[in-house]
Amino acid sequence: MPNTSYPLHKIKFPRAEAQSFSKTLRSRVNQYFKEHSLNPKANSAMFFKTIAMLSFYFVPFIALFVFNPAWGWVLGLYALMGFGMSGVGMSVMHDAAHGAYHRSPKVNDFIASSIYLISGNLTTWRLQHNVLHHTYTNIEGLDDDLDTHGLLRLHPDQPLKKSHRYQVWYAPFLYSLLTLNWVTMKDFAQLIRYQKEGVAKLSDADLRKEWIKLIYTKVIYFGLFLVLPLIFLSASWYVIILGFVVMHLIAGFVLSFVFQLAHVVDHVEVSHLPEDGKPMDDEFLAHQLKTTSDFARRSKLVGWFVGGLNFQVEHHLFPHICHIHYPALSEIVRDTAKEFGLPYYEHKTLWQAVQAHLNSLRIYGSGKLA
Repeated sequence: MPNTSYPLHKIKFPRAEAQSFSKTLRSRVNQYFKEHSLNPKANSAMFFKTIAMLSFYFVPFIALFVFNPAWGWVLGLYALMGFGMSGVGMSVMHDAAHGAYHRSPKVNDFIASSIYLISGNLTTWRLQHNVLHHTYTNIEGLDDDLDTHGLLRLHPDQPLKKSHRYQVWYAPFLYSLLTLNWVTMKDFAQLIRYQKEGVAKLSDADLRKEWIKLIYTKVIYFGLFLVLPLIFLSASWYVIILGFVVMHLIAGFVLSFVFQLAHVVDHVEVSHLPEDGKPMDDEFLAHQLKTTSDFARRSKLVGWFVGGLNFQVEHHLFPHICHIHYPALSEIVRDTAKEFGLPYYEHKTLWQAVQAHLNSLRIYGSGKLA
């Protein structure tokens, strides 16, 4: 969790010089969109993907009520919804929450509100992901994505426990609990913590509004995806509850693993809190480049399903640009990084990235990196 003894405002990145990597890369990316007369936000392919992902989630849900199937089909349809839930989160909500879907903030907020349909909360998501993770990537104590309350060791600066030697075996199970944790506890705990620690600076009135929104969206979510099936489906109550849990286990597993493959892998750099008053070693974009990895860049199927999150390097450099453009931008980023002597980390396949993450879990769990 954020280190309250080290105020966030004290973290400074060196300013980019006129001929720096950051200046050059931004110029080349802007020139790419200008030369090709492209809008850096969503295009028709992205609109089609949005419809497809929402359908992947809601068509199985509607089928539950239309066909009122036997218990095996109920579990199967909920399982499909789990993949659809992760697809909506990665391919639709994620872009919009970064302001990358549309030029209009209102449209982005509307699309990003799909997070309420997949059990999350937009305010706490933006604070954890957009602010803490994207700004302080792989910095222990500030990047909230690294915080597992001691259950896992994802950074060499985190305390080593005896249980961590087994984390490569139990981590996948913990990953599968991600969205169940969101919908039941995490969003509530984060709203309290972020306000207390100054990550969220909300007035009393705004804080009340956030609490009201948080509570009623959770009630609507449980009512829609659990209570209505319990009332109207003929399957036993325990089958429906099991199906609901299966949906979340699948979604949590997919979402957690995909996000881990970009930062907790055995070759990217980890960062440490600088001494008080001193800036970070690298300018901001160079820091993002060194702490992030791509995977399966050539796989159109992987890229389509994970919403361009296999292009995490490009996403961390340009989170305001829709992921539909990342394959083309990745060539510009790679060439520019090489020109400036900076690393461009990637795994050629999804399986290589999975192996790299599991290897990181082994290394951190063994205490070899302290």
